[in-house]
Amino acid sequence: MSEFHHVSVLLEECIEGLNIKPDGIYVDGTLGGAGHSSRIAEKLTTGRLIGIDRDPVALTAAGERLAPFGDRVTLVHSNFCELDKALDDLEITGVDGILLDLGVSSPQLDDGQRGFSYMVDAPLDMRMNGQDSLDAKQIVNHWPYEELKRILYDYGEERFAPRIAAAICKRREEKEIETTLELVDIIRSAMPASALREKQHPAKRSFQAIRIAVNDELGSVERVMQKAIPCLNPGGRLAVITFHSLEDRIVKQAMAEAAKGCTCPPEFPVCVCGKKPRVKLITRKPIVSGEEELDRNPRARSAKLRICEKL
Repeated sequence: MSEFHHVSVLLEECIEGLNIKPDGIYVDGTLGGAGHSSRIAEKLTTGRLIGIDRDPVALTAAGERLAPFGDRVTLVHSNFCELDKALDDLEITGVDGILLDLGVSSPQLDDGQRGFSYMVDAPLDMRMNGQDSLDAKQIVNHWPYEELKRILYDYGEERFAPRIAAAICKRREEKEIETTLELVDIIRSAMPASALREKQHPAKRSFQAIRIAVNDELGSVERVMQKAIPCLNPGGRLAVITFHSLEDRIVKQAMAEAAKGCTCPPEFPVCVCGKKPRVKLITRKPIVSGEEELDRNPRARSAKLRICEKL
């Protein structure tokens, strides 16, 4: 089997939250190592699982892991934000559950040569799908100062964003920045000594920000939240795991808006928009990992699971 092992976060909570029917149709829009998908497939008899991933490496490994389930499983190479098109291509008009795990798979982070890691020297890449045109090298070397500062601050919540963006711009005037450890050195040089003594690696927030920009992760979340609910059958559930406050905000607001229905101003005496609630919220507050899971998998610490059900 391919070396792509990923510890599934909030696994039991997701399986319970999806309320799986043995004859239902389910979508795992972020297949990864197929940990969630294999558990879904185990519960199906005459049902079907559609597994989607934009990373061909993950798709190959997942195919091997899911092979015992035969034609119960269909794999699709695509971005999860295009799940509506994937279902159209398969002539599927509605599904009974959709799972989205928005975290980057551990093998992607740990594979030094893909450029996600700030611990290993590698070409600046960070593409989840190697066929995409935009990579980290282009962002670091060609995006203007203001845009670099914005993504470092907004996506990485990096308080030293202005200093780091300025240091990147200064260095690239001398020579092109080509590798991950070159970028780490630049980030370190821009930060005060007190920040370098913090427990967290000084480049963690900046690398996260650049990765989010490379893969348009927030834009993809916004698009999928608009597309997923219409793809559900009545009673079908959407379960989304986020690992970043910006992602969680998008998911929370989209589910709340779908559950609210009416968009008339509060001062209107009666509804004139005619919009009805499309979902009910299964989780008023997000489900988070317990201490036992955190002991096994520290990367689960920031995970939040939200679930809604199509009316």
